[in-house]
Amino acid sequence: MKYVLNRLLFFIISVWAAVTINFILPRMMPGDPADAMFAKFQNNLTPQAMQALKLQFGFSNQPLIEQYFTYLKGLVTGHWGLSFTYYPTPTTTVIAQSLPWTIGLVGITTLLSVFLGTALGIYTAWRRGGWLDNTLPIASLFVQAAPYMWTGLLLVYFLGFKLNWFPLSHGYGDSVEPSASAAFILSALRHGILPALTIFLGSFSGWLIGMRNNMVVTLGEDYVVFAEAKGVRPSRLMLMYAARNAILPQITSFAIAIGNIVSGSILTEVVFSYPGIGLQLQAAVLQQDYPLIQSAFLIIAVSVLLANLIVDLLYARLDPRVRTGGVAA
Repeated sequence: MKYVLNRLLFFIISVWAAVTINFILPRMMPGDPADAMFAKFQNNLTPQAMQALKLQFGFSNQPLIEQYFTYLKGLVTGHWGLSFTYYPTPTTTVIAQSLPWTIGLVGITTLLSVFLGTALGIYTAWRRGGWLDNTLPIASLFVQAAPYMWTGLLLVYFLGFKLNWFPLSHGYGDSVEPSASAAFILSALRHGILPALTIFLGSFSGWLIGMRNNMVVTLGEDYVVFAEAKGVRPSRLMLMYAARNAILPQITSFAIAIGNIVSGSILTEVVFSYPGIGLQLQAAVLQQDYPLIQSAFLIIAVSVLLANLIVDLLYARLDPRVRTGGVAA
């Protein structure tokens, strides 16, 4: 219980720090976002109109501490500001429209790469020296060495442009509207294959090689050798004795991967013009859309912290030494 309370306290402090930094950074910039917006559109506004819009975007002449509490109130009540790019649409609406695309694409692909990479890592380590162990890690590592963007461009050129097997870009076809219809779902799945394959190829090798190396080390531990000498079944020895302990470092990496699900794969979404949060974040940076950038970074930061909290609790469940702070007897 003490370990859980400590983790929860650390999570709360970390979220507060992320929220505070997210509030301070835009106010440390020269000028303010409203000035940048007006300069960009070259509008000739009266001082009264300028002040009114500054208030609308959450900037005022109040003391900084009052602005801070107003900002916190807005976070709690869901008023995260208005997007400059999609004015007067709230940033929460923009993120709510793009986040499901990223979670669907990156989330499913990440889970597949983690599951397949970990499972094959266990098997190749157990059958080390075989043909699969001698070919699969090297081939997957070669593919992972290529940058995401380069792999995506190759898939677009060969599978999309040359062979015309898959669409080149976007999240769904022009002939369908977002809905729960079968036509839209099939179109979204078809448009998601190439970006999903790009992300999968870029991450699969890490899970495979990481799990294989952990398994090889664990299989040499004394307790595994002793269990094998006692005649423990090979399947039980592989899964319950070796894999259960070898998988612990993978869980830490999985926490980072979960956080990346929300942030998305920006380069991949840009290459395929996929309507996820990564593409929105890139457009917000180019358009100097500070409220949207703030909201996106806050979502990403909180999701990473929440993922780490979940993994810390799961890690403690799998390895009691984490809870006690000592070494298991």
